[in-house]
Formats: sequence, C-alpha cells, structure tokens
Amino acid sequence: MICPLVAGEAQPVKLTTSCLVVKVNPMTSHLKIDFVSDVSCPWCVIGLRSLEQALERVGDEATADIHFQPFELNPQMPPQGQDIAEHIAQKYGSTPEQLIRNQESIRARAAALGFALNMDKRSRIYNTFDAHRLLHWAGLEGRQRDLKRALFAAYFTDGRNPSDHEVLINVAAQAGLEPVRAREVLESGLYADEVRERERFYGEQRIHAVPSVIVNDRYLIQGGQPVEVFEQALRKIAAESRQPAVEQS
Repeated sequence: MICPLVAGEAQPVKLTTSCLVVKVNPMTSHLKIDFVSDVSCPWCVIGLRSLEQALERVGDEATADIHFQPFELNPQMPPQGQDIAEHIAQKYGSTPEQLIRNQESIRARAAALGFALNMDKRSRIYNTFDAHRLLHWAGLEGRQRDLKRALFAAYFTDGRNPSDHEVLINVAAQAGLEPVRAREVLESGLYADEVRERERFYGEQRIHAVPSVIVNDRYLIQGGQPVEVFEQALRKIAAESRQPAVEQS
C-alpha cells in the first residue's frame, strides 16, 4: 500500500504509520515531481529553491524530473495589473504595516536560499496566463526549468512585467529558447487550451494553494517548506518507491 503524504505550511511531513516496512533495495529511485505554481507567487520561489536544494542533499538516493504545472493566483487580473498594496488589501484585508512585515519575512526566507527578492522593484501584480503558455512550450523544448527560474528572477529580482510580451520574449532568450518562436507562441495564442486543461485538472484534484508539489502522482507537499522538510519527505518517498509491493497487514 502506498500511503498519502500531506504537508501544510511550515509543518513537518509525515507518512502514515500503517505502511509495512520491508528491506530497502539500494538502487536509486526515480521521482516524478509536478510543481504546481504561479509566476507571481513568492512562496513558489521559496518552495522551488528549497526543493532543489533538498534534491541535492538526497544525492544518489533519488533522481527527479520536475514538471512545472500552471496555476493562476489572479486569473481575472487585467493587462495593466494592479498596485500590490491595493491588491493585498482588497484580497486579504492586510494593512500597509502587515504587508511590510510579511514582505520582509518572505525576503529573508528567499535570501537564506540564495534568491534576491527585491520588494522595492516589484510594485504591481500582473496577469500570468501568457507566461504559463510560454512555460508549456518551454517544457516541449526541454527548457522549462530554465525559463521558470528566469521568470522568477525577472519579476521578483528585477521587477519586470511578466504579462508583457517583449519581456517574456527577452526572458525566453535568456533561458536558451528561440526568441522568434517565443514571439510566435505568444502572438498566436498557442497552448492556451493545454494550459486551461491543466489548470482545470489540478483544480479538480483540489489544488487551491501554491506551491503544491506532487511526487509520483501520489504524494502532496504544500507550501514554501524549509529544505529539511522537503529532504525528509523525498528520502521517505524514495525509500518507499524501492520497496516491493506488499499487502498491508
């Protein structure tokens, strides 16, 4: 029996205790990881950096393929975007003082993971649907993780607009993608149906918060977890994936 793995924000990850433990095969496990996230989500930056560092720590115990899946925090956001302070106040009821404290906490978490999150350069929230279309194409080209990292840096470090096609084309080129083809994808509306289908699928799976990290289509880790939490979870999943199928006692 494979048991579900669920982790809430900043909570330890545990496998249920009803699994029968058997001798572990020393072979390396291969993990399929679906990383459901939005380009404009700072906790997704933290989650990805933590996940990548956890995979480095796990080392030879497991290899992983990471697939980035679309999620829009603000699908109705107009092209011109919205002021962040105004948006946060309307959506969450946060005061300016609370916003400043929360931003500093997030900035410090990101900095500890080696990512520069410049709050002073990021003043607006934007629509991210076209960025997700570009990420879908990048996945077909084998450059999805490169583009995801570049998009995070463009928005959170440099304060660039991830809904602007010229910005997206420039970022795609930085990620090693062909800019002419990137422009064709953006201007044609290509992959819109595929992105919508993926968004519907994860919505039906009750994924309503990001980042959501789904391992081997069975285990869910949610939130911008610390490296140690991801590491613990990945080691347990890798070990269980090496176990032969047995009946639960």
